[in-house]
Order: sequence, then C-alpha cells, then structure tokens
Amino acid sequence: MRNIVVLTGAGISAESGLATFRGPDGLWEGHRVEDVATPEAFARDPGLVQQFYDARRVRLGEVEPNAAHVALARLDSEWPGELLIITQNVDDLHERAGAKRLLHMHGELASGWCLACSSRFPWSGSMADGAGNQCPRCGLFGQVRPDIVWFGEMPYEMDRIEEALSHCDLFASIGTSGAVYPAAGFVQTARYCGAHTVEINLEPSQGSLFFDERRYGPAGEEVPKWVDELLA
Repeated sequence: MRNIVVLTGAGISAESGLATFRGPDGLWEGHRVEDVATPEAFARDPGLVQQFYDARRVRLGEVEPNAAHVALARLDSEWPGELLIITQNVDDLHERAGAKRLLHMHGELASGWCLACSSRFPWSGSMADGAGNQCPRCGLFGQVRPDIVWFGEMPYEMDRIEEALSHCDLFASIGTSGAVYPAAGFVQTARYCGAHTVEINLEPSQGSLFFDERRYGPAGEEVPKWVDELLA
C-alpha cells in the first residue's frame, strides 16, 4: 500500500471549535447557507457576505489544530509513498499543524480573489467595502471577494483530484457527512479503481455503505490511532 488519498470535512475542524458547514438546524453560524454561500447571495448583498466571512476569518485566530490535524501532518511528513490530503474545509488548521501535501478543493478563508483582474492572493484582514478592499495586483477597490467555492461553482483542481483517486491504494474520509458532491462521490471513484476505503467519523455518513472499513468516534482520538497503525 503506497499511495494514499485523505479527504477531510468539517467534522475534523469541529473539534477545534469551528462550526460545521451546516448545523442540525440547517443554518451556518446563524445564517441560511443560501444567503452567504452562493454567487447570487454575493450579488444581492455583498456587504452581508463579506461581513460573514470577515467574522469567520477572525475566528480562525481563536482556534488551534487538534490531534487529528497533527496526526495527518505526521502522516504527511513520514509516509514514504504518494499522499494527498484533500480538504473541503476553508480554514488553515491543516497547514498550521504542518501538512504540506494538501489541496483546498473549496478554497481558503485566508485567500482573496479579485473579480476585476482574476488574481488570487493571501488575505488576512477585512474584505468589507471600504479602503481595505483593494486588490494588491490591479489596485481596484471593492472587487475582492473570498476565494471560496460557493454552491453553483466548480471546486478547485478536480483534474488533480481525479488523477490521485484513480491511482490510490487507500482512500480515507474523515469528518465528512457524505452529502456534498462532488466530494461525496470520491469514495466510489477510489473503490472502482481498486482502493481500500476507510471512513473515520463521529457517526455513519450518508455514503458509509461504500467503505470497506468504518471507525466511529472523535477524530482527535481515531485519526491518531489510525495513523499510528499505518506508520507502524
């Protein structure tokens, strides 16, 4: 077993104190997803959307990676074969734990995207309209949006992801609901290509039947045990 693909979702960051994308009440941090995570929402009320993500960016500075992030960073550092950690999360907890072989398929809170010149760049402050919302590349004001994939937009680097899935020997899904596509279909692609599949989650996901192996419990407990077994 040489090539590993790991998919992580909101459940892994929930243990660090970040709200999952869609709570049991259907809301994300008190907002309807349709009001803060679609291009139409941004066109309708950019101020609300910018304020929402500004608050999420501030929240990142208040949390730390947990044991699951640290364990995956250790796997990244020590695994001799190919490894790709694909995260649906827009936080930077994987990086802060030390992961390098990492892909953010839904973008990043700490990145801006200028709609005027199409540039993408690191961003740490507010994006709310005003003097702070200036593109560092073209200099225009008010054209920078969060570099985040919203509903109705194509996730990033899908060709690279499909390539990795088609050649992996082991696919692991950690902290995901199995409800959001295309990520929910990765396990089926990996299985079709011959990979062993593992689910690590608090409870069975919507796609749990597609996994050869299932481990249920807190990611901060289950992921370090799983990594220890892989590296033993």
